[in-house]
Amino acid sequence: MYIPKKNLQTNKKQIVEFIQRFSFGTIITSKNNVPIATHLPFLISENEGDIILTSHFSKANKQWKDIEDKNVLVIFSEPHAYISPKNYGKELNVPTWNYISVHAYGKGKIITDLEKTFELLEGTIENFEVAYKQQWNKLPLGFKTKMANGIVAFEIKVSEIQAKEKLSQNKTKKEQKNIIDSLSNSGTYNEKLIADYMRKNL
Repeated sequence: MYIPKKNLQTNKKQIVEFIQRFSFGTIITSKNNVPIATHLPFLISENEGDIILTSHFSKANKQWKDIEDKNVLVIFSEPHAYISPKNYGKELNVPTWNYISVHAYGKGKIITDLEKTFELLEGTIENFEVAYKQQWNKLPLGFKTKMANGIVAFEIKVSEIQAKEKLSQNKTKKEQKNIIDSLSNSGTYNEKLIADYMRKNL
């Protein structure tokens, strides 16, 4: 990913927190020189300093066959906002777009152990809807096993991570404040989120 120095994010804690917050990612692989992408919810954890991403494919989605022993890319990119030149002090300006994006590279590993697959499913439930866990626990084991056999669980040990925060860092403080005020008054959730991230960086 092209990242100008002003937009580079290297704080590992903040990168992990971003992935945890915007965890619906896009996993990209290549087969016969053709890129293939699937959109999946991810869990993120750390093991002895390594970042580990876990998720699962539907078994019918054959992309799972291409993640082992190959480099894969997972993209996390959620809040973004159009930035109008009306926020700038000079007329010689053009519109742009502010956004945050994380690219995580690594090699995939298929999880074949049924118990670990259940751990992944239960971890996903606890992360996205903990209240459902009570209902899940009451489901027949045969039903849950059938569901687990219909997916392919996997993990990715991240070998490289690139994080970009394009938040008008090249503009004056006054212009940044103008943008924050404009986005904060928007009725769009993404624009309010970008304003929040910009505010933290002032």
